[in-house]
Amino acid sequence: MNIQRYQRWASVLLALAIVAPAAQAERIKDLTQVAGVRSNQLIGYGLVVGLTNTGDKTRFTSQALRNMMNQLGITLPAGIDLRSKNIAVVSVQAELPAFSKPGQTIDVNVGSLGDAKSLRGGSLLMTPLKGADGQVYAIAQGNLVVGGLSASGQDGSKITVNVPSSGRIPNGATVEREVPTGFAQGGAMVLNLHTPDFSTANQIAAAINRAYGEGTARPIDGSSVQVAAPRDPAQRVSFASMVENLNVSPGDAAAKVVVNSRTGTVVISNHVRVQPAAVSHGNLTVTITERPQVSQPGPFAGGQTVVTPKSDINVQEEANRAFVFNPGVTLDEIVNAVNKVGAAPSDLVAILEALKSAGALRAELIVI
Repeated sequence: MNIQRYQRWASVLLALAIVAPAAQAERIKDLTQVAGVRSNQLIGYGLVVGLTNTGDKTRFTSQALRNMMNQLGITLPAGIDLRSKNIAVVSVQAELPAFSKPGQTIDVNVGSLGDAKSLRGGSLLMTPLKGADGQVYAIAQGNLVVGGLSASGQDGSKITVNVPSSGRIPNGATVEREVPTGFAQGGAMVLNLHTPDFSTANQIAAAINRAYGEGTARPIDGSSVQVAAPRDPAQRVSFASMVENLNVSPGDAAAKVVVNSRTGTVVISNHVRVQPAAVSHGNLTVTITERPQVSQPGPFAGGQTVVTPKSDINVQEEANRAFVFNPGVTLDEIVNAVNKVGAAPSDLVAILEALKSAGALRAELIVI
C-alpha cells in the first residue's frame, strides 16, 4: 500500500476519532438516577450435577455433596468416599434490580470454585442467594448455558475455546424477598448525576423549574439535585416519569487528554488548548550491517582461518519536523499540525507528554 495514502487515511481516522460532537439535549433519565433506586448484589454457594467426567476432584466437593444429602434426609456411612467427576462446587452470583417483587425471575452467573474442567451440560441444584445482610432474597436452579468448550486427546493435546468453567442461567433465580427503597418516602426526590458536574446540575434544576414552577428543584452540589415531589406513591411515580423525560443540555466536560501508552491511542476533548510553544519532532534511524571478513592462510603455511568482524553503521535523521503552536491553539489546529508533518499516533503521544511537561498543555493529561 502507498505510504502517503496510508498516512492520509490514518490522519482522517484520527481526526474523526478525537473530535468531540457539539453538545446536544439529553433526557434527564440518561444523565441521572433517583437516589435509593439501585440494584443489589446476591451471592450463593451450590452444586452443579450431570457433568460428563469434567467435574471436581477436590475433597471439599465431597463434603458439600454429603451435607446436601444429609439435608435431604439421606445419612451416609462415614467411610464412603463421595468423590465424583460428575459434580462441581460453584459460586452463584446475581444482580437484584430495584423494585423486584417476589415471584419475578432474574439471571444468574455460575462459576467453578474447584478444579472442574467444564460445566457444559450441567444443572445447578437449588441454591439460596443471599445479600450483604445475610438474608435470602432469591433461589437459583436450572440448566447452565456454557459458551466455552474444552477437549483433550490421549496424547496430551488439549484445546480450550472461551471459558468452559463458567456459565449462565437465564431467568434462573426466583425472587423471594423484596428490597425496600426510599423512593416513596419523604417529601423530596433526589437525582444523582452519573458524572458530577456543577453546570449540568444547575441546568437540570433550571429545566425542572421552568416546567413545574420556580422552587420545585434546587441543586445540592455538583452531583445531586433535590426535587419536591408528591407524597402519594402513585402521584410520585407519575411525576418522576415526567421529570426524567425533560431535555437538558449538559455542561461541557473538562479539558482532558487520555493517552493509552501501550497502543498509542489518544483521545482529546474539544476544549483542549495549547499555550505558545515550539515543537521539534524527528525520527532518528540507525542501521548497523555486519560484514565479517574471513582471512584464509595459504597452503602449508601453518596458519589458522580467522574471521574479522566488520560493521557498517548508517545514521539517518528526517528533516522538516519543527512546528509552532500559537496562543490559544484549538483541537483542530493541533491535529492539522501533527498530521502535516506525518506523525503517527504514537508520535502524537510523545508530543502531548512533552507539551504537558513544558506547561504548555492546558488540559488534564491521563495516561493509562
